[in-house]
Amino acid sequence: MKQKRIAITMGDPAGIGPEVVVKALANKEIYEKCIPVVIGDYEALQDAICFSRLDLVLSEIRSPEDAKGVYGVVEFINLKYLKAGSWVYKENSALCGEAAFQYVIYAIRLAMKGKVEAVITAPISKDSINMAGHHYSGHTEIFAEYTGTKDYAMLLASENLRVIHVTTHCALIEACRLIRKERVLTVIKLAELGCRMLGIDNPRIGVAGLNPHCSEDGLFGTEEISEIIPAVQEAKQLGINVEGPIPPDTVFVKCKAGFYDIVVAMYHDQGHIPLKLNAFRWDEENKQYGSVRGINCTIGLPVIRVSVDHGTAFGKAGEGRANADSMVEAIEVGLTMAENRN
Repeated sequence: MKQKRIAITMGDPAGIGPEVVVKALANKEIYEKCIPVVIGDYEALQDAICFSRLDLVLSEIRSPEDAKGVYGVVEFINLKYLKAGSWVYKENSALCGEAAFQYVIYAIRLAMKGKVEAVITAPISKDSINMAGHHYSGHTEIFAEYTGTKDYAMLLASENLRVIHVTTHCALIEACRLIRKERVLTVIKLAELGCRMLGIDNPRIGVAGLNPHCSEDGLFGTEEISEIIPAVQEAKQLGINVEGPIPPDTVFVKCKAGFYDIVVAMYHDQGHIPLKLNAFRWDEENKQYGSVRGINCTIGLPVIRVSVDHGTAFGKAGEGRANADSMVEAIEVGLTMAENRN
């Protein structure tokens, strides 16, 4: 079977993005499954290889078609935004923001042209890309605009816990205003699509309430009655296997126990907190995270986009201490989604 070519964006050069990329590509198993092409800058990638003490070499290519996919060789497209010493680890800057933004745009264009079958993204700094004049709140919004996508949602996954969001990067008071039947219904449909792309047939979907105890029949709010329940009822009429609203303090426990394949969360932290509690493992003896797993993908796009489920981690950037588990998982999930889309 022909190996799939994937693009991996390097992320913010001042964060752990370059490090987790090269550490992930130090896994031979990845090259048995795909041909990875990194979109980034030579200086940052070479520095990450050096301070991580990896036995890898860089090979600059002009197009994904030029990539051979040989283990031990990191093939990359050099956008040349950086020079040696031009950036500082652990610090936001317009330079790093511009570079990180352009890596993403370049990868989107490759995917839209069909030159790669998935885009895997390392973390960017929202502050840095805004300093560079690109006013987006994250990857999700960048991909939506540059692919012309109206209906999309952020999906997080770790082991048997999956979460998709009705709202994401906005103030909590604004999130409450955005809970409307049409949007909830759209995300239920995207939850079904996302699960099928992950290889789950006839997914069971649990919809979280917005208010404590799902508002106790209107005692603590009206959103369940006026917006969420009508959306769930219409989704059922469309043949979707969905239940809800279910109290937010129990629905994630039920999903992890196997009652549901995915939870529709109403706002950012409602979904992110349980997912990261499930995905991150603290090593008390060594005083560091022994495992940092979990992925973040955007459902509804015409291209496949999967990311690590962590940020730039400026506190450890440039030190060789970053954990690449999430990047490895993101690559594997991207390949699964590409396979199921075909």
